[in-house]
Amino acid sequence: MLKKFAAAALMLALAVPALAQGPNTPGLDKREANMEKRIEQGKASGALNEKEAARLEKRKANLEKAEEKAKADGVVTKQERKRLNKKADRLSRDIKREKHDKQTAPRP
Repeated sequence: MLKKFAAAALMLALAVPALAQGPNTPGLDKREANMEKRIEQGKASGALNEKEAARLEKRKANLEKAEEKAKADGVVTKQERKRLNKKADRLSRDIKREKHDKQTAPRP
């Protein structure tokens, strides 16, 4: 009896922190990390000038803020997820557009 109780208590102790983490958005988190790499690579190669990079980073921060707002109530609804993904799609498209336009960072 004591062993069963101890096993149940251990399982409960391990399960509670996992539930307390709140809603996850692993796909969006991965996309945000990829966007950050693309912006940094664009700055390093000169494909993005400082103004373009700053504007894109600000929009990425805005996306992260919107994600945190969606997670605030503990649930990311289908509609919120759709809106966040649409926002990420636009940002991703604009990163590509800015990296491939004629503006470049001045070379030293």
